Amino acid sequence: MAVDSLLLRPLSPQLRLLSPTASSRGFCSQLQYHKKCNTIDKSWKETVAGCHTNKHMGLRIERFTRSNGWRHLNATSEHSLEPEPEAYTFMKLWNILLSSLNVFYRFSRPHTVIGTALSIVSVSVLSIEKFADFSQPFFTGLLQALISALFMNIYIVGLNQLFDIEIDKVNKPTLPLASGEYSFRTGAAIVSVFAIMSFGIGWVVGSWPLLWALFVSFILGTAYSINDIPDVEGDRIFGIRSFSVRLGQKPVFWTCVCLLEMAYAVAIVAGATSTCLWSKFPTVLGHAVLALILWNNARSVSLTSKAAITSFYMLIWKLFYAEYLLIPLIR
Repeated sequence: MAVDSLLLRPLSPQLRLLSPTASSRGFCSQLQYHKKCNTIDKSWKETVAGCHTNKHMGLRIERFTRSNGWRHLNATSEHSLEPEPEAYTFMKLWNILLSSLNVFYRFSRPHTVIGTALSIVSVSVLSIEKFADFSQPFFTGLLQALISALFMNIYIVGLNQLFDIEIDKVNKPTLPLASGEYSFRTGAAIVSVFAIMSFGIGWVVGSWPLLWALFVSFILGTAYSINDIPDVEGDRIFGIRSFSVRLGQKPVFWTCVCLLEMAYAVAIVAGATSTCLWSKFPTVLGHAVLALILWNNARSVSLTSKAAITSFYMLIWKLFYAEYLLIPLIR
């Protein structure tokens, strides 16, 4: 009723000219609750007649035009639709965390991390002779070896990136050091910390076999330098005389394939001569299948396509993963 009385009262001369048609007067039904009702558009500086009696309503009127008719402004709520400062800060920190994890994920070269993890588990399971050997000391030792080996793996792949920053800008521009997402100082700090943590775990565990394994990995990893086939372009630009640069991609490619096929042949012979029947069949069949997959894919690789060579390179890693699953079966 209060709203109806507001509509029936005569309007002031300034507002009479702005009166809408009768069909548009139902706008008041759309008004929402508001704490104040004594203001209208600042451009008019005039209070709507009778508004002082309707303190439970809020009414603001904007300038009427032929194009948009009356425009109604809903009462503002006490709760803002804008995100709260705490929620905004949390989302910002969460996005920063995800971005940082993504950069570190690429820096750690995940395909090598997976290979290292599978190799440690595979070699550890190789020592199992009966089900009772799966004991708490076994899993404790496995976890200690696994974590320290993964830390050493990150040290090795990180160190390689530190020495190959300029080459990786050509060969692997998405790596964090090559792309500039990590500075040289940041990369050096990461590899140093992970090397220390790796040896630290070995020292705390007090296992000399584990310490020797970590030490050998450290020496070989420090001396290790990639000259694989996908890196020929960068090696040639920077004058690195790798086998692929000196001998050509094709001879080096097929030499590597033949060496891998020879390794599969040795594994097949070892499985065939095994006295353990449950080991013989999966060992022979599994390595035969892997050798066939390698050969068929090698024949279809275009050595002029860097994408094709890189894809084949990743296939080699997958074959390694499968090999780590077969190693425990060799008896």
